[in-house]
Amino acid sequence: MEKLISPQTLSEIDERIPDAIRFAFGIRYRASPTPSPGEPDEIANFAAALLPPRAPGEPDTAAAVPAKRERDEDGDEEDVPRRDLRMEFASCYLKRHDEDAHFGHADTCVVGVADGVGGYRHHGVDASAFARELMRSAHEEAVTAPPGTRVCPLTLLERAYERTAASGTPAASTAAIVSLAGGALRWVNVGDSGFAVFRDGRLLIRSRKQQSHFNCPLSLKAEDAGGVAGAEVGEAPAAAGDVVVVGTDGMFDNVSDDELERIVGMGVAMGFSPLNMAEVVAAFAHEAARCTYRDTPYSVEKRKQMGAASTCGKPDDITVVVAFIVS
Repeated sequence: MEKLISPQTLSEIDERIPDAIRFAFGIRYRASPTPSPGEPDEIANFAAALLPPRAPGEPDTAAAVPAKRERDEDGDEEDVPRRDLRMEFASCYLKRHDEDAHFGHADTCVVGVADGVGGYRHHGVDASAFARELMRSAHEEAVTAPPGTRVCPLTLLERAYERTAASGTPAASTAAIVSLAGGALRWVNVGDSGFAVFRDGRLLIRSRKQQSHFNCPLSLKAEDAGGVAGAEVGEAPAAAGDVVVVGTDGMFDNVSDDELERIVGMGVAMGFSPLNMAEVVAAFAHEAARCTYRDTPYSVEKRKQMGAASTCGKPDDITVVVAFIVS
C-alpha cells in the first residue's frame, strides 16, 4: 500500500470472507448452503469453537496508554533502539459518501486514516477535500523521509496539516496515524478516527474518542489556529504477533471493542492475511451499520448522551487498515 487506495465494493470482497466468519458475526451478504436435516453444521461448530465466552466480570475494553509528547531537540523522531520488527499491512475502504482517505508506507512502517467532516457537504463544500489532502501530504512526507527514519506520527501529522492548511484546502477532517519506530508503536489521533492494538488475542490498547459533544468530533481545519495541539499522542512497546487495527468512525461506531477483539482472534486462529482481516472487519461494520435490531457503539452512546431509545448502527464510509507486527 504505497499510495492512496481506491474504494472497494462488497461484491469484490464477498468471496474472500470465509463462511465461518459470516456465521459467527452475522455477515449475511452471501448465504451459505443450509445443512440438510440431521447434518452437522460444520461452519457453525467451527465458528463457535473459536469464540469462547468471556469469564464473568472480565472487562471488554482496554485503556489507551497515557499520552506522551517526547521528541528530540529538533522536534523530530527520537533515536529509538531498533529491533528486527516490521509492519505488514493492508486496507479495505467501503464508501458511502466517499469522504474518507488513508495511506500507508512500508519502508517507514506508518499507516494513517482520515475522515472528512460531513457537515460541510450540506453547505456545498467538498467534505472529502481536507481528509484527502491531509493523507496525501502525510504520504509524501513519509515517502521523502531519509532511509532508516523512525517516524514520529505527531511530527508527520503536524507537517501534513501545515501543508494542507497552507494550500487553502476547504473543509475539516479527523485523523489517526500509527507508526512502528524501532521496537515501539507510536500514534497520534484527532477526533473519532482511531486505532486498537491486540496481543495474544486480547485488546491491549485502544485510542480515546475526542468529541465536543455527541456525534461532533474534534477535527483539523485550515482556519484553526491551534493546529494539532489537541491531538492525543502516545507510544507503547511492540511485539511480534501484535495486530493493529486503524479505522475511521464508520468502523468504530459500528463494531464494539469486544466484537473487534473476537474478529481479530478468530482471524489469527484461521491464518488470515492483513487484507483478509481488514475485509472481514469492514464487512461486519457495513452489516452492523444497516442493522435496526441490535446495539452498536453508536446506539449505546446515543442513549447515554441523548436518552434516545434506539438500537441501530450508523451508515457511513468505512475505512479499515490492519497491520501485523512481524519479525
